[in-house]
Amino acid sequence: MATLTLGNALLSAFAGTKLQRHKARSGAPHPTGARVLRDSVEAGTFEHVFFVAPAKGETDRQLRAARRILDAGRQLRSEARRDGRTLTSRERLLTTFTSASLRVFEEILTLSRLNKGRVYPSYDYLAKATSLGRATVARSLRILEEIGFLVRQRRFKRLEDAQGPGPRFEQTSNAYRTFLPKLALDYLPRWMRPAPIPDDVEHQEMRHAEEMEHMRSQLTCRELAETTVNGPLGKVLARLGAALDRQEREYQIDTQPLPNKFISKPIQMNWPSRPISNV
Repeated sequence: MATLTLGNALLSAFAGTKLQRHKARSGAPHPTGARVLRDSVEAGTFEHVFFVAPAKGETDRQLRAARRILDAGRQLRSEARRDGRTLTSRERLLTTFTSASLRVFEEILTLSRLNKGRVYPSYDYLAKATSLGRATVARSLRILEEIGFLVRQRRFKRLEDAQGPGPRFEQTSNAYRTFLPKLALDYLPRWMRPAPIPDDVEHQEMRHAEEMEHMRSQLTCRELAETTVNGPLGKVLARLGAALDRQEREYQIDTQPLPNKFISKPIQMNWPSRPISNV
């Protein structure tokens, strides 16, 4: 997925600009004068590959699965208290799923269905829509992300009307995308699990993978670099691969000569002596 990282965004924005230094909360000077969280991506640069419209009935299946996980977590907590059973790390993670997490997930699924997968609500919006506190919403989002029900991407935006020299940025709402986690599949009934892949399709995919692997094994180093890596790094690897290919060809053409001891001495052949009979 081609996204613009925070480091690239800041380097391109700060290039050739003298910025006014401001003290951050930690005491270190912050070059933008505004707090931008780590791993944030500039809004408008990645959404076209991040958001995906849900298929028909997909949000309903995800909501039913989340409700099942809520019941499974309650049952696991009850078994741990009643029987004293030690829960695994996967089971302990499922026990953290709460009704508040389910409510927040339901609101995100509603936005995904109405907006064709484009979900980027603020914490305040989710708190108002779910009648939960802002801290509860933040904790629920963290739980949903840890279990695998959603992936969120932090975003920042530029302030075009900011006063003073240099660009200014501010944090904006996160982008969200929902999933049905593999962690939850074992606790779902059979009718809610995804349909297994047919045997003929699986065999065809395995054969295709073998053909692709055989094709890659026939490529030169330069061709392999060009087909697997894009961008400037791909160009660098392609040049290195071309040098390796050239070295390999020279090695095959200029074979290693025989030692002198095999060349200076004539080869003596010992033929068996047989008497010559007169015919």
